[in-house]
Amino acid sequence: MRKLINSTYITLDGVIDNPMWTMPYFDGEAASLAGAQTEAADAMLMGRATYDGFSSVWPNMDESDPTTGAAYFNNVKKYVASTTLTNPTWNNTEVLQGDLVEAVTALKAQPGKNIIQYGFGSVTAQLIRAGLVDEVRFWIHPVLEGGPSLTVPLADVKASFDLVDTRVHKSGVIVASYQPKVTP
Repeated sequence: MRKLINSTYITLDGVIDNPMWTMPYFDGEAASLAGAQTEAADAMLMGRATYDGFSSVWPNMDESDPTTGAAYFNNVKKYVASTTLTNPTWNNTEVLQGDLVEAVTALKAQPGKNIIQYGFGSVTAQLIRAGLVDEVRFWIHPVLEGGPSLTVPLADVKASFDLVDTRVHKSGVIVASYQPKVTP
């Protein structure tokens, strides 16, 4: 059975929307991990908001430049969970029909590689409740963005931090210590 992997970029204050704040942190190490993640997946699952965001950006990226990832995102099989999207224009996109849990269960039963899901919203919540998400990868970024978040927003607060320590407990808890970035 295929695995459904959720991969979400998130700030310290729980913001996941419009992740332009990831750019200063997308170095060679991040690119390597992102590449391995997409290499292991031959399908992508998303909700309507993620589809709208991705489909407005990726088709405009240069597919001939392997560092952009555009060739993968524009050509991989894409499934969208939406009751309002009827005519997707992004290449190789299919809107899931009927019950979300049944549709994703059927996708996971098909032969193939992992199914990657970006973003973390109502679709992910439904799939987690149904036991269909096999792994969640939070790419925690040392920034505060303010605004709507998965947790409590800190309105109009923006900051960057440097990682100063990490500790991984046997229970799986990761304690990451950050200090505010000093600007010269």
